[in-house]
Amino acid sequence: MQLVKQENIRNFCIIAHVDHGKSTLADRLLEKTGTIPPREMRAQVLDNMELEREKGVTIKLKAVRMNYDLAGQKFILNLIDTPGHVDFSYEVSRALAACEGAVLVIDATQGIQAQTIANLQKAKDQNLKIIPVINKIDLPNAIPLEIEQQVVEVFGFEKSEIIFASGKTGEGVEEIIKAIVERVPAPNGNYENPLRGLVFDSSYNEHLGVVAYVRVVDGKISENEKILFMRTGATCEPKEVGYLFPDFKKGEG
Repeated sequence: MQLVKQENIRNFCIIAHVDHGKSTLADRLLEKTGTIPPREMRAQVLDNMELEREKGVTIKLKAVRMNYDLAGQKFILNLIDTPGHVDFSYEVSRALAACEGAVLVIDATQGIQAQTIANLQKAKDQNLKIIPVINKIDLPNAIPLEIEQQVVEVFGFEKSEIIFASGKTGEGVEEIIKAIVERVPAPNGNYENPLRGLVFDSSYNEHLGVVAYVRVVDGKISENEKILFMRTGATCEPKEVGYLFPDFKKGEG
């Protein structure tokens, strides 16, 4: 049984050039939606690989569910944080395929960079709704109005579409969340149909075995129900089904 109506679900990712503040902005989204209590909050909370935390760079895409109330309605916001470095562009492509929208983050001190353009083009190829965000406006050398004009001229966005924000101070984060709810379309698909989904990532857990991250398009995933992987013809029976909040929580798929 669905606790939130399908029209109140939003699937989106955050894309940007490397070091433009995606993961810090994701921290503020998790904080603002109450997904992570303040006492458990730490910098770049979704970057859980040792190398990611050491280098401060996202390497693997990360998925997390957030709950949000707006105007008396409950929404589920499914976020995928993506890498910004060109070496991990395949991770971005897989994330985009699982979403209907993308938050495009642009550094207010650097402006449009190579992966800004590349990732935006990938998002457009998937027909995603784009929300442009000029980040790091709190920095002393930020030139947000100049970058805004650059974004308008190069990408063709209207000024009214662009959000100014700071992942460090939290300024503009509430506006970003509202834009996600209002601009990103709800997923298509039918809960009553047979299962159809996309495996957008996987990992191995020494206690659980193979963990598959699935964007469900139609139907639902149930424990011990046989699933067919169309590309390989392999089958499996899930032993546990749940979602990331940001840690695994058992629940209906």
